[in-house]
Amino acid sequence: MTYPPPRYLGATGETTATYRTAHSPPELRHADGGEAHYLATGATTNGQFGLYRWDMGPAPSGPAPHFHRSISESFFILAGSVRIYDGRRWIDTGPGDFVHVPEGGIHAFRNESGQPASMLLHFAPGAPREGYFDELSGLAALSEEERADFFLHHDTYWL
Repeated sequence: MTYPPPRYLGATGETTATYRTAHSPPELRHADGGEAHYLATGATTNGQFGLYRWDMGPAPSGPAPHFHRSISESFFILAGSVRIYDGRRWIDTGPGDFVHVPEGGIHAFRNESGQPASMLLHFAPGAPREGYFDELSGLAALSEEERADFFLHHDTYWL
């Protein structure tokens, strides 16, 4: 494997780093007590990747098995225990554990521990996933056809 072609062609570098404190408020609060912090979005990384801190409350939560056709997704557990489905079995993960799911890979995640849990969720390339998560709470008001269109638009294929 070789390095990709240069994307920056300047000679002196640029002052373009971003900083976000650990105490920044979340962009999304879930009804179950969880939160999502959009650390880096596809819009802020020029479409290269997205990175969220996903904090789950103690109530059971998480999506059922599904796959994406256009993005890979990775999970790095920060705290607590998260059950991650790798397409074959459910794995009980803990702090420091990492799971990578390539495009097309069946996966799911759940917090079933009864305790809070936190993980980094990384996806590449940087699709606008925050739109998906922001709009999930409104699914109940949609017709079955509208829900199907929503999932198709957001590259989510349920099993």
